[in-house]
Amino acid sequence: MRIGILGGTFDPVHVGHIFIAEEARIRLSLEKVLFIPAGNPWLKVSHAVTPAAERVEMVRLAIAKHERFELCTIEVDRPGPSYTAETLVELRRKLPDDEFYLIFGRDSFTELPLWKDPERIVAAARLVVVPRIGTNLPELSQVASKVQGLSADRVVTLDSPMIGISSSGIRERVSRGLPIDYLVPGEVDKYIVAHKLYRED
Repeated sequence: MRIGILGGTFDPVHVGHIFIAEEARIRLSLEKVLFIPAGNPWLKVSHAVTPAAERVEMVRLAIAKHERFELCTIEVDRPGPSYTAETLVELRRKLPDDEFYLIFGRDSFTELPLWKDPERIVAAARLVVVPRIGTNLPELSQVASKVQGLSADRVVTLDSPMIGISSSGIRERVSRGLPIDYLVPGEVDKYIVAHKLYRED
């Protein structure tokens, strides 16, 4: 199978995540896309993060009606910091015959040399780079010079969708009492309200 992998903190998951996953699925003929919430995101150790159980539940609600999307709690279930390289190795053990496509934004692609074991990531999955408003795609050679094994045949660049939604922006709107019903799936909006997430009071 051709499997897409969309990881993230998902704090909260929003319609941009859903749009990106569906576009990648269609364009790359993926059988399914795994949504993998980070258990303990190492890139955000200096920031407060909503408990994993609540972020997992929001993802579950967001993708419930999408038959080709699947929640994977592999990082939440694993103790310690969440590293993509370790996740891909574990998935490869469970699904040795499948082909993985790691979906992430241009900003993350630029930071790939800073990730733990980027060479293992490149070896385990093809990289699907999606555009993000306010970021430019770096030259492949610039990133490849710092990551062994990274070459043009390991990278797929999508020219759309161009998403301008961010989880941090959504959290900020909620803290100010502004509506987010058009930024997140309806059930996620209800969950945030019911559980009083991101409020300052």
